[in-house]
Amino acid sequence: MLSYLMRNPGRSLFEEFDRLQNDLDTLFGGGARASIRGEHAGSYPAVNVGATPEEVHVYVFAPGVAPADFELNIQQNVLTIAGRRAPPADANGTGFLRERFAGSFRRVLTLPEDIDPERTEASCRDGVLHLRIGRRAASRPRQIAIN
Repeated sequence: MLSYLMRNPGRSLFEEFDRLQNDLDTLFGGGARASIRGEHAGSYPAVNVGATPEEVHVYVFAPGVAPADFELNIQQNVLTIAGRRAPPADANGTGFLRERFAGSFRRVLTLPEDIDPERTEASCRDGVLHLRIGRRAASRPRQIAIN
C-alpha cells in the first residue's frame, strides 16, 4: 500500500484506506457500505433490539407502513417481520429520483432463546412498530437471600 501511495502522490492514506474498506465490504458484505442513514442496501426496515431481564424490545422503523400491512411471526426464537409499503402516488408528473423504499420487505431476526412468544405485545405509533416479548420466568436471574 505504501508503494502505491509513493507512486500516486495525489492520493492520501485515508483515501486509500477508504478504497480498501469499500473493496472488503463489497467482497464480504455483498454490497456497498452503509449510507448516511446507517442502513445497508436491502435492510429495510431499520430495526433496533434491546433487552431487559424481563423482556426483549424490538423497534421497527417503517414510516408509511400501516399496522395492518405488517405480518409478524415468531417461531422458536426467530422473529420474522414482513410487509409492504405502497409506492407514493405521483399525481402531477414523473419522479426523477426516488430514494424512499417501496414494495415488499422481509426481515428475519434471531432473538434470545429464553423468550416466551405467548407474552408478546405489539403497538405502532408514528411509523415505529414496538414489540415487547416477555422472557420465561424460569430463565430470569433470581436473588437469593443469605440467612
